[in-house]
Formats: sequence, C-alpha cells, structure tokens
Amino acid sequence: MALEETDILEYKEKPTDTFLKTVSAYANYHDGKIIFGINDNGEVVGLDNLSEERERIENKINDTFHPTPSYSLETNRDNKTLTLTVYESPDKPYLVKGKTYKRNGASTIEVDKVEHGRLVLEGSNMTFDELEYPKGDLTFDILAKRMIEVVDIDSFGSDVMRTLGLVTPTGSYTNAGAILADTNDFGGIDIVRFGATQDIILSRATFKGISAVAQFDGAMEQFIRYYQYEKIIGTKREMLYSIPLEAFRETVANAIVHRAWDVKSNVAVRMYDDHIEVASPGPLPPGITEEEYLSGSISHLRNPIIAQVFYRLRLIEMFGTGIARINRAYSEVSTKPSFSISQQSIVVFLPTINGHSDEALTENEKDIIQLLENGALLTRQEIELQTGISKDKAIRTLNSLIKRKLIHKQGYGRETKYGMK
Repeated sequence: MALEETDILEYKEKPTDTFLKTVSAYANYHDGKIIFGINDNGEVVGLDNLSEERERIENKINDTFHPTPSYSLETNRDNKTLTLTVYESPDKPYLVKGKTYKRNGASTIEVDKVEHGRLVLEGSNMTFDELEYPKGDLTFDILAKRMIEVVDIDSFGSDVMRTLGLVTPTGSYTNAGAILADTNDFGGIDIVRFGATQDIILSRATFKGISAVAQFDGAMEQFIRYYQYEKIIGTKREMLYSIPLEAFRETVANAIVHRAWDVKSNVAVRMYDDHIEVASPGPLPPGITEEEYLSGSISHLRNPIIAQVFYRLRLIEMFGTGIARINRAYSEVSTKPSFSISQQSIVVFLPTINGHSDEALTENEKDIIQLLENGALLTRQEIELQTGISKDKAIRTLNSLIKRKLIHKQGYGRETKYGMK
C-alpha cells in the first residue's frame, strides 16, 4: 500500500505538465519526491514505456527551468514506476510560466508576491534588511545615544553607519537603517493586556513607526509594569517577576531581530494573568527545520544587520542561543515555555511562575507535579496510590495546584482526572 501524499511526496499517474509546478516547489523550498506510475488513490498502475517516459520527464525539466534545479531520476522496473527526487537548489526562484510554487501539505500552490520576493533575495544571497530603502531624510538620535552609551564610541557618524550596514556604499539608506531610524513606515509591536477573557481588554500599547530599539524598550516597560512585584525576604525587599525577565527579554528581542520585516503586521504581545504570548510575523527562515530551530543548533539570520546592531547594544547574546536562553530561564521551575510554528508566525508562550519555584512547592506538590509533568492524566485515587499521599492531603494539594494554575482537571465525579496546565 502506498504512503499518503505529503509536502515532500507526490504521486502522478503520468508525467503531464502539472508535475513541473511541484518541481518548482521542491527546488524553491525543500527536497521532495514525485513518483510517476501511481494514481491519486495511491494505487500502483505503472508506466507503459519507462525509457520514453524518463526521457520526457528530463526534457520537460530541462526545457522549463533555466538554470536547471538539481534532481535525480530512478527507475523501478519491478512495478514500472519512476521516482523523481528534486533537491532544494540555490538559483531561486524556479518559475513555471512566470509563476513560483510551494507545497502546502499535499497540494502545490502559487506563492504570493511577498514570498516570491524572499526567494529572489535568497537566490541573490541577499537579505531584506540590506536592500536599499527608497526614502531619505532619516534621523538616528535614539540609536546614536544608545550606541555611544553602550559601545563606548565618541560619535555616531556616517562611517559608523556604513560599518553597521545602515547605509550602502553609495550612501543610500538600507532597510535596516530605516528600521533602526527614529521614525519609519515599518511594522512595530502591539501589546494587549487581557482580563479573565479575551473580551476584556485592560490596556493596550502600540509601538509602531519608531526605531526597533525604542520598540524593544517600550515592550520591556510594559512587561515591568505588569509582571514585576515586590517581596520581603528576611529583612530585604526584593523585586521579582512573575515571568522570568530574561525569558521575556530574549523573546521580544528575537521577535524583533528575526521577524519578517517585509510583512506590515506587528509583533503581537498578548498578556494574561497566567502567561504571555509573543507572536512574530513570518515563517522560519529558509533552510531551518522546526527541530533545528527548537534545539538552537543552527542559527540562520533573517536580518543579519539588525541582529548585529542588537548584539552590539547587548540586547541579544550570541546568535542562535535565544531558545536555549528562554528555556534556561525556566530551568528551576516546573512550568515551561512552549513554541508554536506555522507559515504565518512563530509564537512563544511564557507561563507565569508567580514565585512557584520548586523551592516554593511543598513536598506533596512536588510529588504530584513530578507525576503529571510527562503528560499523564490521573484520577485522585491513582495519584494517592502512586504518591502515598492521604485522601485529605491529596484533595487540598490538588485544589491548591489548580488554584495556582499549575495543573488542571477534567471530567466529573469519579471520572475526574488531573494533568499539567
């Protein structure tokens, strides 16, 4: 039985011209296979003349694409099929009759103008932030002041701007220059603080049309306003955060540095009592898988000029360490951050800790958290049996953890089960 079609596998009964769109998609975005001789139901029907069909496929590819993407073609004489493997290739975009394609699940679709432009840049080994900005008359008071304070330079003149990549060799501003200028026409950050539900908006702040540095500062001010609190420890009063400061700082900085600036949307910061969501516009940078992104093993800079400036200003650390630093900020607590990745955005979820570090948990609470943190859903009786906690203590402990939003319950009566929030 044949496998189902996916974003990297397609079946064609015969090599009609439609397969060329999928060749375009694979060459533009990622490796993939097209197997000829299998119908839409996944049934092997075979090809009548393998050698002729093989030659036809090769001629269609060579006649359509200039230059030709990398590919290989294998013959299976047992079931009379041909497997075309197309490799992601450097000379993007690969067009079919003037149009560019990508895979969307098991379908091949045409890309929009924005994605087409990204492929053009990638094929030219350029990034959006180094393109020439079409307008002039930019000022850099915010960036200049910060650079002089942090980098310890005497002045912020044309030589420094050229070194940073804010202007081209001919003296025109780059997109990076405009994004870091005092005012611009790019997207920004939209921050909304919600009440008990999303229907209740407690406050809203938008930082748009200003320097990316000022956007970062504005987001940090909002975070400190709502997630910083005081606690008396011994004889001292200490400032603490219900969400790790380092995690939010890293999340917002990465959202600014790695966002798709060719999208007019804002970075969306949604603040709740029990968590913060930060959504950065655009998909993962080309050439990076979700696994590589989450592991932090590979750093591909979508906006290297902006990243370099943020690095010099000490707003980010070494490139590619963002996810690791976010996770590390939660290493001493039971709640953990999570990540959601799509073609439209990258969303980071930062749960509150509210002082609920492992040190603040009772031994019974620690035992229950440890029991449930691997995704288990257990009844109270099962929890009592596996932890040795008495019925009364189990009820009190579970209710306390639910109230603090560390766990949740589902079901009713004897069927009630408990799991991690």
